[in-house]
Amino acid sequence: MARYTGPTTKIARRFGEPIFGTDKDFEKRNFPPGQHGLARKRKKTSEYGTQLREKQKVKYTYGLLERQFRNTYEKASRMKGQKGENLLVLLESRLDNLVYRMGIAPTRAAARQLVSHCHITLNGIVCNIPSAQVKPGDVIAVRERSKSLEVIQNSVASAPKYSWIEFDTKTLTGKYLNVPVREEIPENINEQLIVELYSK
Repeated sequence: MARYTGPTTKIARRFGEPIFGTDKDFEKRNFPPGQHGLARKRKKTSEYGTQLREKQKVKYTYGLLERQFRNTYEKASRMKGQKGENLLVLLESRLDNLVYRMGIAPTRAAARQLVSHCHITLNGIVCNIPSAQVKPGDVIAVRERSKSLEVIQNSVASAPKYSWIEFDTKTLTGKYLNVPVREEIPENINEQLIVELYSK
């Protein structure tokens, strides 16, 4: 599956948020990219521009390209409940995102690489599909031969805790307890703007 491989700090500066995780370069230059940065006179963003910007931000945050994101939205729109919240639930339930949330990897990009390189198991079976949908009750673990990897050990040591995930730092095994409610998802996202964009 294709993925974005371009500059990340530049994208984060465009949105004004460190959407790819901790970034020292973003902290030094947290103003828009371009020759003039903040000094450049910017036109007022249209309603469509605001909606598009929010959609692009979510795409980059979760590491999806356009077609995959559109397919995820269409799947969310067929589910019961609010489309925007369903979309975030589907994105949060991706295997690469849960590997990141459990603290096995420092960023979603690193989590994606760990999954695609067969370092992660889902319910005891090696899974190398980052976009695999994980269901509540599923168990995610690091393969025995991969537990000594430095990137995993360093990441687990400073991992935040989430109420919908249970993780054992000794065995490097985690469980997806339940689907998170909107208030529990920490990302700064206005999902209603995405729904409005795709409803046109």
